[in-house]
Order: sequence, then structure tokens, then C-alpha cells
Amino acid sequence: MSEKNDTRLQEFRQLQKEIRGSEDYLVVGIDVAKDRHSAFFGTATGKALFRRLVFGNDREGFERLILQAEAMRVQHGLRKVVFGLEPTANYHKPLGEYLITGGHRVVLVSAKSVKRNRELLDGRWDKHDTKDSANVADLISQGKCLYYEYPELRLRELRGLLSLKRRLKRQEHGLRVRIRNHLIAQYFPEFDRYFGRSESEGLAIVRWCLGPSVIASLAYDQFARWVAPGNRALRQQERLRAIWQKASASIGCEVGEAVRFEAKLMVEGLRQIREALGETDEKITDLCIQFPEYEYLLTIPGFGPDVSSKVLGAIGNPFRFERGNQVLKMAGLDLVAERSGKRSDGVVPVISKNGKAELRYALYQAAMIASSRDREFIRWFTNRLRGRQREKGIKTRMRVKLSAKLLIIAWTVMKKREPFNPDYLRIE
Repeated sequence: MSEKNDTRLQEFRQLQKEIRGSEDYLVVGIDVAKDRHSAFFGTATGKALFRRLVFGNDREGFERLILQAEAMRVQHGLRKVVFGLEPTANYHKPLGEYLITGGHRVVLVSAKSVKRNRELLDGRWDKHDTKDSANVADLISQGKCLYYEYPELRLRELRGLLSLKRRLKRQEHGLRVRIRNHLIAQYFPEFDRYFGRSESEGLAIVRWCLGPSVIASLAYDQFARWVAPGNRALRQQERLRAIWQKASASIGCEVGEAVRFEAKLMVEGLRQIREALGETDEKITDLCIQFPEYEYLLTIPGFGPDVSSKVLGAIGNPFRFERGNQVLKMAGLDLVAERSGKRSDGVVPVISKNGKAELRYALYQAAMIASSRDREFIRWFTNRLRGRQREKGIKTRMRVKLSAKLLIIAWTVMKKREPFNPDYLRIE
């Protein structure tokens, strides 16, 4: 962690402790938009100093904001300034980076908090830019704000590539589902049961001979060479012959030129996306190797390159978390329960699922692998199941619990920069 980020983190923790009712702070709440932002200037005691400053999303506008903030600070005898932003898409990032690199205090206010606090300002649901910026300032004055993490460039690049990978994965899944549920289901439904067994030959059939009539018009040897050139195993030959035989009696709809064109575009698009995914994975690996913590994450059972990169990108600087429950909240693996009334004592807590869904999924996959392949984890998992084998869903709950433990272990090895130690499993 850089010295600058360490200082910012300490300043944020100090701000949360002292800002409520403080007479030292000028609080600037900013409602972020695409082209123009709206700022509200007030004190932590609730006094409004300047209700609305509209400034552009450019350097001139940012300089105008800084100038106005300095004028308000000097005129009212305040010592410190804190800027608060509500994260709106990516529109807040240029302003946040400009303020942070300029040495200013910057915090975030969650959109959920803004929504819930809006009606408390005057008891109404009305929404407009002036009120939203005052709402942001009001939340900061109460200390209900979040640390604005601004990590080093390589970590920001890693997170950007992980986000790109998520989008590519969604596109890949969408195209694959459309090929199967739109093209094959309409034009060659008998082929669907064979499509997933060898997707390379399945895509070749969709690309070159989707229509069953085209396949039926070919001799088997010609069809096989067309779809799967080269040497073919016995099982593959049996599969191709079954497809070729079913084509002659298919109930599929008639295939026209437009359908062939659509099939061609979709198959080629799917292959391009998969090539892009491969290149993205290589870039992610190249970036991860630059982090010393990455090699320690790989020592954890169940953690391969994919899971390790996601955990590394999510945690980033391990020292920004003071306690393990903060790490669990980030992933949505913290336990919550609605306890009210006579039955409050019997409520069973569940995970909140308010954090990073992709990280939870990756950790659950790691837990499945570790609990079935690693000796220490198999022993831990078996001990948790002992005497509770017949409980409904107990294996899933224990794997979720193991997911949370794996995240804490990952956080620990990142902080200590040491390989995985089986003793971590014995710590509750």
C-alpha cells in the first residue's frame, strides 16, 4: 500500500469519528450527472452556506468547484473540507480522481442511503438535483459515508479487465443460448441432444449445414469430413452418423438464406468472443503476476488463476479492512436476520448477498473443489456434517460457510504474504 493511500485511509477513519456535530468541516455534497454536476455547501452542524453550484464535467468546472469551496471555507472560518459523491455509473470517476490527486478529502455515499434519507429531509419523496446534493451532504454530516478507494493503476487495470471479462462472458452465454434455443430448436430440434457433447462440431453444423435437408442430401463420409475433418474417434463417428440419420426425418422448419446468414454471424461472433476471452485471461494473468500476493493466493486449495484474480481484484489492498467481518460484507457473505417479536430467538441467520455476487460464486466453486479434493478441507467438511447429514440443504450451507472461511484465509495470506497454512482452518 502506498503511503498516500495509507494517509487517506487514516484520514477517512478519523473523519467518521469526529465529523458529527463538528464545527471544523465544510461539507460539499455533489450530485453527479453526465454533463453537469450540482454541489451543496454546508457545515457538519446542518447549516446551509451555499445551496447550489452547477459546474461542468470538465477542468474549468472542477476548478470552479475548488475555488468556491476554498472561498466558503475561508469566509466561515472552517479548517477542513470534505467532498462527497454519490457513485452514478462511471460519471463520478473523473471528478473523484481530480479531487484525490489534488490532495482533497473525498468520500462516497451509497445510492441506497441517499434514497432512504431523501424523504427524511422534509418528509417528501420529491427528487431534484438541489435536494440530492443537500441529501449527500446531510449523510456525510452524520458520518454515513464510505471510503473512496483510489488504488494504484495496475489494480484499477485489473478490475477493469475483470469487468470486461464479465461482459464477454455474458455475451458468450447469450449467443450460445440463442444458437441453441432459437436456431437449433426451430430448424433441427433432433440435433439439440448432441450439441453439448462436442460443441466444436456442433457449431460447425450450425455454421455450414443447419438445415436437415442439406445434411440429408450429403453422403455420410462427405458430411463427416465437412463437420469434423481429420481423424475421428469411434464415439465421435457414432455421434455424427446418428445426427446424419436423424436429419432425413427431421421435423425442423424450412431454412432460408436469411437463417443461414444469421447462423453464420452468430457462430462467428461466438468464436470471436471466445478469442477475446482468451486474450483477456492472458492479460489478467500478466497483471496478477505483478502482485506479490497473487502467488500466495494460488497456494490455497481450490484457488486457481480465475478465483485468485477475482479475490485479488476485490480485496485489493488488504490493509483497508480492519476486521474480517468487513471483508465478508464486501462479498455479501455476512450473516443477517430479521429479529422481531416472539419468534426472534429462533430466527436462523442467512447471508446478506449485498456484496459482490461474482466473488461469492467463485468462492463457492473453490469451496466445492477444496472440500472434495484436499485432505485437510475434506476433514473439516466431514466434521461439520457429522450428525447433521439428514438436514435438508446442510451440504450447501456448509459450503457457503467454507466460502466465507476461504475469503478470510485469502485476506490473511494477502496481509501476511505467506503461503496457505492448514492451521488457518482450525481458527473459528
